[in-house]
Amino acid sequence: MDSVTRVTPQDRLLAGAAGVAAVALGAGLGELAAALFVPAASPFAAIGGALIDLAPSWAKDLAIGLFGTRDKDALLTGIALVLAAVAFGAGLLERRRPYAGAVAFGILGVVGAAVAMGRSGIGPLAWVPSIVAGGVALLVLRALIARLGAADPEAGADRRRFLIWTGSAAALGVIALAAGAVARAGAQSLEAVRTAFRLPAPAVPAAPVPASAELGIEGLAPVITPNDSFYRIDTALVVPRLDPADWSLRVHGMVEREVVLTWDELLAAPLQEAHVTLACVSNPVGGDLIGNALWLGLPVREVLARAGVQADADMVLSRSVDGFTASTPLEVLTDDRDALLAVGMNGEPLPLEHGFPVRLVVPGLYGYVSATKWVTELEVTRFDRATAYWTTRGWSERGPIKLQSRIDVPRGDRADAGDTVIAGVAWQQHVGVKGVEVRIDDGPWQTAELATAISDDTWVQWSIPWTAEPGEHDIECRAIGADGETQTEDVRPPAPDGAQGRHRIRVTVG
Repeated sequence: MDSVTRVTPQDRLLAGAAGVAAVALGAGLGELAAALFVPAASPFAAIGGALIDLAPSWAKDLAIGLFGTRDKDALLTGIALVLAAVAFGAGLLERRRPYAGAVAFGILGVVGAAVAMGRSGIGPLAWVPSIVAGGVALLVLRALIARLGAADPEAGADRRRFLIWTGSAAALGVIALAAGAVARAGAQSLEAVRTAFRLPAPAVPAAPVPASAELGIEGLAPVITPNDSFYRIDTALVVPRLDPADWSLRVHGMVEREVVLTWDELLAAPLQEAHVTLACVSNPVGGDLIGNALWLGLPVREVLARAGVQADADMVLSRSVDGFTASTPLEVLTDDRDALLAVGMNGEPLPLEHGFPVRLVVPGLYGYVSATKWVTELEVTRFDRATAYWTTRGWSERGPIKLQSRIDVPRGDRADAGDTVIAGVAWQQHVGVKGVEVRIDDGPWQTAELATAISDDTWVQWSIPWTAEPGEHDIECRAIGADGETQTEDVRPPAPDGAQGRHRIRVTVG
């Protein structure tokens, strides 16, 4: 049985620092190995992806509510901080009980490797980066703690040498992380492929956006969301990098014949354009997890028709290259709506983070049941036979978009007195909006002016003049759907099928 070594307070600090340095070097080399060989098996990405998979719905909503589209950055930062704390503790443990802390690092490496191997689409070398990280951290910790144990407590030179070794290990870890970033950048030739790719001309072009669709009010969301401003919410900590030359779409399940669509076949098909607004189910009332774009793609109904869907099927389970799945009602992929296998977004190839080379775009449904990025598979099935990523976590299986409106102007909680305007957007994709009403300080509802809608599948801008008087004012809006539905005042959270209620802001006029 290993003996327990007594340590001084100074020893504790040095041992903890050794643990952090060992993890820094191990993690750095593990990330470098991932960048060079299996980018999707990055130790941080493997652990983070597992945490995302295991997180309950309330935790997902909390993260998005606190950090928005920076939720993944926050998760990675949190992982790094927790890992540093664990590493410090492992260093203390190793100093007191030889091999105990090192074994802990080895276990972490094995766990990371197992998690990476369990994630879909990474490949047979998924275990390598985490084993490299854990193994290097184990060996470095053993070496540093051995040097610390051999140092003369009264000899400042020995302590300085130990600090040099510890600092060098940490510095090498940072260098390895930087090298990994450079290697990833070098491996990102896919962006060059994307940039060089020219979209084919649409066989069915979209109608021009009417000039009257844009009200031109400062602070109001533009009717077309630029690609670099379009929201991104997904489960991928590392953006999948799928070369179009290697892409194919497999259609199988409850079909008469299996179909495999290649990239060249997709581009050779008659593609069509459509303006479609996408929204995340986690979007709170008045939130900005929504955007409108011009998409180019092949109607999904045409691909399903090639396969010959069996009569008793009622769902299509789409799969991403990274294993994410979404359950989409079959009828919305086979009716006349513009459900697309999209390759273009606002006149350019899909950005990598938005699904390049191919993603699904389906009007009328929240993205978690329809907007699969990096899509490689469509399985025709039934809701009573298969479940998808988020439906296994308590979210509803169909996810139709709810009627919503949002106030964009006044922006912030202050406004100048005098004649001004209240403006915003409203949406209910694949139904349409026929009106928006606004009330101030719980007064009577007033009818807002609607801009020209591009289509029923897009949001529409609205505005109403306002003579703002000094003081505090509450402003509320509600939309009226093309089917006559009025936006409800009943408040519900995003889970399990989308938030509802009316957007209300308080503005101080001075």
